[in-house]
Formats: sequence, structure tokens, C-alpha cells
Amino acid sequence: MNLEDLRQRIDDLDGRILKLLNERAQLAIDIGHIKRSTDAVYYVPEREKMVFERLKDKNEGPLPEKAVHAIYREVISSIRALEKRITVGFLGPRDTFSHMAAMRVFGATAEYVPLPTLADIFTEVERKRIDYGILPVESSMGGGVSDTLDRFVSSDLHIVNEILMRIRQNLLAKCPMGEIKRIYSKDNAFTQCRNWLRANLPNAEMIDKSSTAAAARIAAQEPGAAAIASALAADTYGLDILVPSIEDMANNYTRFFVVGYQKAKPTGKDKTSLLVAVKHQPGALFELLVPFSQAGVNLTRIESRPSRKKAWEYVFFIDMLGHIDDEGMDELLEKVGEHCNEVKVLGSYPQGEVDE
Repeated sequence: MNLEDLRQRIDDLDGRILKLLNERAQLAIDIGHIKRSTDAVYYVPEREKMVFERLKDKNEGPLPEKAVHAIYREVISSIRALEKRITVGFLGPRDTFSHMAAMRVFGATAEYVPLPTLADIFTEVERKRIDYGILPVESSMGGGVSDTLDRFVSSDLHIVNEILMRIRQNLLAKCPMGEIKRIYSKDNAFTQCRNWLRANLPNAEMIDKSSTAAAARIAAQEPGAAAIASALAADTYGLDILVPSIEDMANNYTRFFVVGYQKAKPTGKDKTSLLVAVKHQPGALFELLVPFSQAGVNLTRIESRPSRKKAWEYVFFIDMLGHIDDEGMDELLEKVGEHCNEVKVLGSYPQGEVDE
């Protein structure tokens, strides 16, 4: 077959793909009618995880798994918008890593709402002015995000999904690297790239800004200026990625939670997050952990925070593998509760996969 023949086949396939996409969209519209009549939720993370897993198993190439996932994320996002336009709050401004994490889950067609603080995200979702919130909960470099954890103590929101995202800091500019005189970014981004900057741009002035997105906006306007920011910011402000991934540590990941009012159903590969307040007595923490060991439940994280109710008393945030609806979980939590003043299930949700 010659080039024109191959292009004609592609055109024919595009027509068939478009027809099938619209058939899929019509089914989603029909599902939307049912959901509206039953007051069902429109974002179902456990269902989406099953779709992605099925596509992963069926994919025979040559498209890589990551490409198939990205394509179907936007297909699902666009078709979900026909049922209902999802609103998602994140720590602003736009074009930050929190914005990228939100888009990683909800795709391009959701309505994104940048908010000034993590507390504002909780408040807007709690008051049902937005549907979901994206919250950073821990970093592989800096540990737990205290503002997120502390707010869970008093909030009734549930964790409905998690995202594990690699944080890639990129050198962005409109000029060649040799012409860079100033670099704008946020303080923690400079810290993450300290050794690279010292080795490659030792004479450039480092100027701290409120966000990496703000840094990118300034770099797009000033001659001789660069920014350390996300690839999303490069697209938004028309900057070139001069050098990608300049962070000093390759294992720089941030874990985000999606919070809302619904409860995710089991997928067979889930996590559960708990908040527990132990009794103020010797050996209380040890006795709390024994039931998990006896039940063969794997704990992936445990972190303490001040209870804020009484001086020198603490609550513990515990992540474990499994879903709260799994067999034996009720008995486990009952035994854990014997050693606690409070046991609060923050949510069971599909286990996130590391994003490379």
C-alpha cells in the first residue's frame, strides 16, 4: 500500500472511532438520566479503575499502557461531562502540581477551582459548593502535610481516591540557557534543585515567588528570565522546557487525596485510612497495633499529630491495605477500638499506582 492508501485507511478508522465514541457517549447520557432519578454519584473511582485495568489487560500494542490510559482518561472525562460537569477544588493558583494532580484524575473537561488554602478546599466541599477536593497528604521528601491531616480531625468528608504523582521540576524559559540571568520559583522548588542549579547556573539570581505558576508567568514576560515549574505551566505560558527533571532526587513524589461525600466500593486492590485516638496509658500504642498484626493486615503508614483537644494527647493517622467492607474488618476495628477513645474511618479507596 502506498502513502495515500494508508492515509485513507486512517481516515476510515477515524470515522469508525468517532462513531463508536458517540455511541459510548449516548450510553453515558442514558446512565446520567438513571443517576439523576436515583441521586447517584457521577464520579465512580472504583468503576474507572476497573475500566483502566481491563484496558491494560486487553492492550496488545503498539500503543504503550501509559498512552492508552491518557487517551481513555480524556474519553471518560469528556463523556462524564455529558452526565454532569464535575467541579474540583485544588490548592491554587492554576498550573501548579496540585492542578496537574487534579487533571490526572478528572481530565480536561472538569471545572477546576483554585483555592488559596487547604482549609478552603475542605470548606467548599463540605458546604457542597464544589463536588470534590484535591489535597496533598504527604511527600516522599518532606513527610506528612500537617494542614491536611489536622483538618480531617473535624471534617466529615471521605477519602474517595488517591494519586501518587512524581514531581518533576523543569527549567523553563524563552531564551537559551546561556542567556539566563534570573530564575524564578518557589522556595521548596529551589531546595529540590539546589545541586543542579549550583552546577549548571551558579551565577543566576534566584528569586522566590509565591508559586511555581507565578514564577512561570513572570519568566514568560522578562528577557533573560527562567522559571522552575511544571510542564503544565510551560504549556500555559508558552515557555520552552530547556531541561526537564532538574530535581536532585529522582524519588520525589507527592501523594494526593480526592475528598468528597461518597464512599468508594471495593476493587480488590484498596487502601483504608483511619484516625485513632489512643488511651493515655502505658503501652497503648503497642496494644493498638497488635490486632492489625494478628489479622495479617499490612499497615503502610502511621503518623501522629496533636489532638488539639487536650495538651500532650495525640491522634494517629493509619493507612492499611484493604477495604473497610472486606471480610473481617468489622471485627478488626472492634478490637482496635478497645484500646482507643476514638476510631474514625476516613475512607476506603482504590490503591493508587506510582505515576512515572
